[in-house]
Amino acid sequence: MLKINTKAPNFILPSTSNQKYSLKDSLGKYVVIYFYPKDDTPGCTIETNDFNKSLSKFKKLDCEVYGISKDNIKSHDKFREKYKIKFDLLADEELTVLKKYKVWGKKKFMGREFMGIIRSTFLIDKKGKIIKIWENVKVKDHSKEVLETLKSIP
Repeated sequence: MLKINTKAPNFILPSTSNQKYSLKDSLGKYVVIYFYPKDDTPGCTIETNDFNKSLSKFKKLDCEVYGISKDNIKSHDKFREKYKIKFDLLADEELTVLKKYKVWGKKKFMGREFMGIIRSTFLIDKKGKIIKIWENVKVKDHSKEVLETLKSIP
């Protein structure tokens, strides 16, 4: 797992704004990156909608929000449109960023083991350093918790 107070690994991924997004583009702002397993599944929809509902509060604190999964842009576009999501989703079909952030790993579900995305969130400061990591996120009230953490930064 990555550590707090270390530089967040930079990356460039295709985004739903039809441009490539690089973490470097967000220097000077806070950034929330949340990794989620799959577009339009129950937990991921709750998590994404919660971030979407509180987006203006994040923006007031000079913070951008990005969701990353291994779904392609077409899937992300449908997901965004269906739920009127106001922030960009990034596609990591090659699993490059998922592996860089150590969120691709063994999961268990109904007695089966398989490789997948471990739901995780990273809060990155204006200089590109990781200030908080949430692992194995429970979606209920997660965006509130991230927002509270952001508010508590001096």
